Amino acid sequence: MSPPCVGRQGVRRRTAARFAAVQALYQIELSGIGAEETVRQFIQHRLGETADDVAIGRADVNYFKVLVLGVSARQNEIDDVIAAGLVPDWPLQRLEIILLAILRVGTFELMGRPDVAARVVINEHVDIAHAFFEGAEPGLVNGMLDGLARTWRAGELEEQGGDRSAEAQ
Repeated sequence: MSPPCVGRQGVRRRTAARFAAVQALYQIELSGIGAEETVRQFIQHRLGETADDVAIGRADVNYFKVLVLGVSARQNEIDDVIAAGLVPDWPLQRLEIILLAILRVGTFELMGRPDVAARVVINEHVDIAHAFFEGAEPGLVNGMLDGLARTWRAGELEEQGGDRSAEAQ
């Protein structure tokens, strides 16, 4: 698995925070260790590591914390939103854990981070999905987050058009 959006200077700080948050949520789901302890472990041992010979460190540590703790605090609400967007014969429990983690972080950002452009949230999480999946999963992430953004931030999407350059957020 390669981290998303790798450039000459490595991965952008918020991109790295999102990528790490997805991994942390995956770890929480598998281990049952709480969000605060997982955040502590990631900050101490995982953030700043190298994956596939690319330094993904220099993540925005505060943003990483906001994402993991925010998703954990609002997980039931977020899961209800995600479940409502799935077809009836494919319930939330059938999603792979890593795909669910990507959707949870993206949904949280759309719900709770109006300071981050909706288009950025969508593009970043589609890129993360591409880092983990080669099949239809990135399309599912795109469709789900785009639908949520059109419901919650419709005016913002028209204002932004197709601009992907707003990642400075």
